[in-house]
Amino acid sequence: MTECDNCGSFVTEAYVRVFSPPEMETVRVCPNCEDKLRDGAQIREARSSRGN
Repeated sequence: MTECDNCGSFVTEAYVRVFSPPEMETVRVCPNCEDKLRDGAQIREARSSRGN
């Protein structure tokens, strides 16, 4: 099982293939992360809460 490095949530292998750099086997942040988000090729702190 593949997990997000930031929050530990499950992510599919397809998600990792699309959203991680080629040299990584996991993602640094995923849609479940409330404190960080992808900003192009970078990761940044979320400016507001993304919780439901």
